[in-house]
Amino acid sequence: MSLSDPIADMLTRIRNAMRINRNQVNIKASNICEGIAAVLKKEGYIEDFDRIDDSRQGILRVILKYDQDGHSIINEITRTSKPGRRIYSSVGKLPRVLAGMGIAIVSTSKGVMSDGSCREAKVGGEILCTVS
Repeated sequence: MSLSDPIADMLTRIRNAMRINRNQVNIKASNICEGIAAVLKKEGYIEDFDRIDDSRQGILRVILKYDQDGHSIINEITRTSKPGRRIYSSVGKLPRVLAGMGIAIVSTSKGVMSDGSCREAKVGGEILCTVS
Protein backbone atom coordinates (compact mmCIF):
# COMPACT_ATOMS: atom_id res chain seq x y z
CA MET A 1 0.00 0.00 0.00
CA SER A 2 1.45 3.33 -1.02
CA LEU A 3 1.18 6.28 1.30
CA SER A 4 0.37 9.55 -0.45
CA ASP A 5 0.98 11.84 2.54
CA PRO A 6 3.45 10.48 5.13
CA ILE A 7 3.35 13.72 7.16
CA ALA A 8 -0.42 13.56 7.66
CA ASP A 9 -0.08 9.87 8.57
CA MET A 10 2.59 10.73 11.17
CA LEU A 11 0.52 13.51 12.74
CA THR A 12 -2.59 11.31 12.85
CA ARG A 13 -0.70 8.46 14.51
CA ILE A 14 0.69 10.86 17.15
CA ARG A 15 -2.78 12.38 17.70
CA ASN A 16 -4.41 8.96 18.09
CA ALA A 17 -1.69 7.67 20.43
CA MET A 18 -2.03 10.74 22.67
CA ARG A 19 -5.80 10.27 22.92
CA ILE A 20 -5.37 6.79 24.39
CA ASN A 21 -2.32 7.78 26.51
CA ARG A 22 0.19 5.54 24.76
CA ASN A 23 3.83 5.94 25.74
CA GLN A 24 5.17 5.45 22.24
CA VAL A 25 4.01 5.26 18.64
CA ASN A 26 5.53 3.64 15.56
CA ILE A 27 5.57 5.60 12.31
CA LYS A 28 6.80 4.65 8.84
CA ALA A 29 10.20 6.29 8.53
CA SER A 30 11.05 8.97 6.01
CA ASN A 31 13.52 11.84 6.05
CA ILE A 32 10.81 14.49 6.39
CA CYS A 33 9.14 12.63 9.29
CA GLU A 34 12.50 12.27 10.99
CA GLY A 35 13.05 16.02 10.59
CA ILE A 36 9.65 16.77 12.13
CA ALA A 37 10.39 14.42 15.04
CA ALA A 38 13.75 16.15 15.59
CA VAL A 39 12.03 19.56 15.79
CA LEU A 40 9.38 18.20 18.18
CA LYS A 41 12.14 16.79 20.42
CA LYS A 42 14.20 20.00 20.30
CA GLU A 43 11.15 22.10 21.23
CA GLY A 44 10.19 19.74 24.09
CA TYR A 45 6.95 18.28 22.70
CA ILE A 46 8.18 14.65 22.69
CA GLU A 47 10.63 12.75 24.89
CA ASP A 48 12.70 11.10 22.16
CA PHE A 49 12.58 9.29 18.84
CA ASP A 50 14.59 6.48 17.33
CA ARG A 51 14.89 5.08 13.81
CA ILE A 52 14.55 1.30 13.81
CA ASP A 53 15.94 -0.42 10.75
CA ASP A 54 13.88 -3.21 9.24
CA SER A 55 14.37 -4.86 5.88
CA ARG A 56 12.07 -2.31 4.20
CA GLN A 57 11.49 1.38 4.79
CA GLY A 58 12.26 1.52 8.48
CA ILE A 59 10.24 2.55 11.51
CA LEU A 60 10.40 5.76 13.50
CA ARG A 61 9.56 5.09 17.16
CA VAL A 62 8.40 8.28 18.88
CA ILE A 63 8.21 8.39 22.69
CA LEU A 64 5.45 10.80 23.70
CA LYS A 65 5.65 13.25 26.59
CA TYR A 66 3.04 13.78 29.33
CA ASP A 67 2.88 16.12 32.34
CA GLN A 68 2.55 15.07 36.02
CA ASP A 69 -1.26 14.80 35.73
CA GLY A 70 -1.03 12.50 32.70
CA HIS A 71 -2.09 15.14 30.16
CA SER A 72 -0.31 15.24 26.83
CA ILE A 73 2.17 18.07 26.24
CA ILE A 74 0.81 18.42 22.69
CA ASN A 75 -2.70 19.89 22.84
CA GLU A 76 -3.23 20.19 19.10
CA ILE A 77 -1.18 19.19 16.07
CA THR A 78 -2.57 20.09 12.65
CA ARG A 79 -1.36 19.74 9.07
CA THR A 80 -1.15 23.11 7.31
CA SER A 81 0.32 22.47 3.87
CA LYS A 82 -1.28 19.52 2.08
CA PRO A 83 -0.45 17.70 -1.17
CA GLY A 84 -3.41 19.39 -2.87
CA ARG A 85 -2.60 22.86 -1.56
CA ARG A 86 0.95 23.79 -0.60
CA ILE A 87 1.36 26.79 1.68
CA TYR A 88 4.61 28.74 1.55
CA SER A 89 5.63 31.71 3.64
CA SER A 90 8.46 34.20 3.71
CA VAL A 91 10.29 34.72 6.99
CA GLY A 92 8.38 37.93 7.71
CA LYS A 93 4.98 36.28 7.28
CA LEU A 94 5.55 33.08 9.28
CA PRO A 95 2.60 32.45 11.60
CA ARG A 96 2.89 32.88 15.35
CA VAL A 97 1.00 29.95 16.83
CA LEU A 98 -0.86 30.96 20.02
CA ALA A 99 1.11 34.22 20.11
CA GLY A 100 4.40 32.33 20.42
CA MET A 101 3.24 29.60 22.82
CA GLY A 102 3.11 27.01 20.01
CA ILE A 103 5.33 26.35 17.01
CA ALA A 104 5.00 26.05 13.27
CA ILE A 105 7.21 23.41 11.64
CA VAL A 106 8.64 24.65 8.35
CA SER A 107 10.49 22.84 5.56
CA THR A 108 13.25 25.17 4.35
CA SER A 109 16.26 24.98 2.09
CA LYS A 110 18.31 24.45 5.27
CA GLY A 111 16.18 21.51 6.47
CA VAL A 112 13.11 21.14 8.68
CA MET A 113 13.01 23.89 11.32
CA SER A 114 10.68 25.50 13.83
CA ASP A 115 9.35 28.99 13.08
CA GLY A 116 11.64 30.49 15.71
CA SER A 117 14.71 28.91 14.11
CA CYS A 118 13.53 30.17 10.71
CA ARG A 119 13.34 33.72 12.05
CA GLU A 120 16.87 33.45 13.45
CA ALA A 121 18.24 32.01 10.18
CA LYS A 122 16.11 34.46 8.13
CA VAL A 123 14.64 31.74 5.85
CA GLY A 124 11.09 30.95 4.83
CA GLY A 125 9.62 27.83 3.33
CA GLU A 126 6.67 25.44 3.28
CA ILE A 127 4.65 25.43 6.50
CA LEU A 128 4.18 21.72 7.23
CA CYS A 129 2.20 21.80 10.47
CA THR A 130 1.45 23.72 13.65
CA VAL A 131 1.79 22.41 17.19
CA SER A 132 0.30 23.89 20.34
